[in-house]
Amino acid sequence: MNIQIFNEIDEVHPSPTADCLRQDTLQRMRRSIVQAASRAGEGHVPSALSILDILSVLYGKVMQHRALAGQSPTDRDRFVLSKGHGSLALYAVLAEHDYFPAAEFDRFCAYDGMLGGHPDGNKVPGVEASTGSLGHGLPMALGLALAYRIKRSKYRIFCLIGDGEANEGSIWEAALLGAHHQLSQLCCIVDFNHSTDRAVSLGSLADKWRAFGWRTTEVDGHDHTAVEQALSTTGANQPLAVIAHTTKGKGVSCMEGDPSWHHRAPNAAELEKILKELR
Repeated sequence: MNIQIFNEIDEVHPSPTADCLRQDTLQRMRRSIVQAASRAGEGHVPSALSILDILSVLYGKVMQHRALAGQSPTDRDRFVLSKGHGSLALYAVLAEHDYFPAAEFDRFCAYDGMLGGHPDGNKVPGVEASTGSLGHGLPMALGLALAYRIKRSKYRIFCLIGDGEANEGSIWEAALLGAHHQLSQLCCIVDFNHSTDRAVSLGSLADKWRAFGWRTTEVDGHDHTAVEQALSTTGANQPLAVIAHTTKGKGVSCMEGDPSWHHRAPNAAELEKILKELR
């Protein structure tokens, strides 16, 4: 795998402090994700595990996701999870940042619970957009970035899409529009976990985003330092695309590289084995 580290830094944004990148914290979040899916008999566990490191860095080290004292509630960065089926990772990170009690995981996909298989912005504190229909999140993020441009806001809009989602035409329509309007506040993170390899070869996604006019970098999506550096920089007059090379099911050996786990919850015996690995 050819990884090109971001090396054209125009501006580095100050990072918020958080303690969600400790290995024991990440392991606890992985356990919460797997347990919630097993309990509900529902969930896209490998898709959540492939983006957990990225979201932990984004919320813990990059975004100002809460307005500071005395500011308007809209004076903050925003994040849209376009690949909504990876919701369990977002829930784990939001719970870690006290948007809601971690006990809500006990009601994941329950009738009376607020945490569904896809994030609902009307129910879940911290969720900016209801997503799940693939290809819609980036256009939503682009609209937010245009609104911030009109308001002359200095804050940024982040969106995470999946590599399979890059098959959607709306992704590339939004990419064209973002470049045309020179939305330097907009960042699209591509979770390149190769989930679509059996269906279609995507070739070099970095070359494609560059051809569409985006400033583009490739990183190891599980390398916290590389992810932070890539996401913390902006360039003049171009939106940013970060191609994050990840492993689907990262951290759980029986899931890594096994497509049969895409939408399958662990049974009791599998859960016991996985939890031992995640201790």
